[in-house]
Amino acid sequence: MLFNTFAFFLVFLPVSLAAYFLISRKNLRASIVFLLIASVAFYSYSEVEYLPLLALSIICNFIVGNRIVARRESEELAQARRWLIAGLIFNLSLLIFFKYANFIVVNFAAASGLDIPSPQIALPIGISFFTFTQIAYLVDCHQGKVRETRPESYGLFVTYFPHLIAGPILHHKEMIPQFDAPRTHVFGTGRLTVGMAFFTIGLFKKVILADGVARFVAPVFDQHYAELTQLEAWAGALAYTFQLYFDFSAYSDMAYGLSYMFGIILPVNFLSPYRSTSIIEFWRRWHITLSTFLRDYLYIPLGGNRKGPVLRYVNLLITMLLGGLWHGANWTFIVWGALHGFYLIINHALRTVFGEHGGLPRKLAGWVATSLAVIVAWVVFRANTLESALLILQAMLHGTAASSVDAAWLGVDRIMPMTECLWWLAGCTAIVLLLPNAYQLLGRGELPAMEQRLQGPRGGLLIGVLLAVSLLLLAISETRGVSEFLYFNF
Repeated sequence: MLFNTFAFFLVFLPVSLAAYFLISRKNLRASIVFLLIASVAFYSYSEVEYLPLLALSIICNFIVGNRIVARRESEELAQARRWLIAGLIFNLSLLIFFKYANFIVVNFAAASGLDIPSPQIALPIGISFFTFTQIAYLVDCHQGKVRETRPESYGLFVTYFPHLIAGPILHHKEMIPQFDAPRTHVFGTGRLTVGMAFFTIGLFKKVILADGVARFVAPVFDQHYAELTQLEAWAGALAYTFQLYFDFSAYSDMAYGLSYMFGIILPVNFLSPYRSTSIIEFWRRWHITLSTFLRDYLYIPLGGNRKGPVLRYVNLLITMLLGGLWHGANWTFIVWGALHGFYLIINHALRTVFGEHGGLPRKLAGWVATSLAVIVAWVVFRANTLESALLILQAMLHGTAASSVDAAWLGVDRIMPMTECLWWLAGCTAIVLLLPNAYQLLGRGELPAMEQRLQGPRGGLLIGVLLAVSLLLLAISETRGVSEFLYFNF
């Protein structure tokens, strides 16, 4: 089920909210069970064939987590470690089979010369997110950060519908205490208003901005990449740069707002990354929970920066290579991860030489360099093959259809309405760089002061306006065909 549909907004969401808070008045545990059932129904609406896989993953990880905790409490640390390894093998085996089996078979066939057909295994939606969430849970169990967990709370922790399909990656310590807290289960109009505000901002980003600029992407990346002028290549690259930005930002805002309506605070996952003045800062703002997971559960266990600069840079490269592979089974994702690994190595090396602080000129130069590096990497990320990525990058450098360069600059359309595209790119740039993001407007974390201001008639009026705007945006989305969020593919 998609957030940007009438089925979700007019049926699933109001029914779930009403039932959750009504049940909470009678029994807190029963409301958790209800929200678990609602989340499973949300997933099953479009992916019911993978419900057994999700159930198997949850049951096995819950059992393994309990075994790890029990062995730690009885000081059987070797046994606890064996259970952890077994759990990691189980999770990674599922991920490798469903996400990477086709890639492995195709590349093995190409390398060996054997005629081996691809197994054509379909990718279960959300598998990367619920698998990484549970890997983090097992590691936390082994590190003594988890105590006994009720099965319904654990099930909700994994399946909680605002995060299940496209993140953020959750941690036990952030979520389960909120499920169990009585104050979470008390309805408030201020809370509903703040949540609706986040949701509506995200819906606007998705329906108007991300889907609006998306139509300039396919002509460059899927159709005419071998015959681009320099302007067309840059227009397509920038169009995808903004499409992905607003699409992911939209999902993050909508998920945060939906969860806030239920009184549950999700971790912030997206924080104006295109304002970053370094690649290091970019990864502190883009997909924050993934970069945190890679740091805590891969980079630091590999040794982090504790064993000298050379191994530090090797660890950075390995971490980003695997971070790229996490996004999908394609050489383009691996190369994208490698690019960001090298970017981070260069960034850390420069900081070692020149220090971390500088004035406005240095920040401006850092922003320009970071933006160019990110755009180049996004071309590789979006391209269907490495060959097409190289053709687009070549066109960005000097064009591949030299005879048509003058026509493009004069505004004569070849593969897209160039004038319209340029206006879109200018508008997106202004929004990204000049306007506050949703968290700057509405706040982060618990927002009692904002909720208090939105109680009573003022909140009721704003709810009415937000509902009207959301319904209008949903009508626009339905009219031109509802599109999935891009991160559903990862």
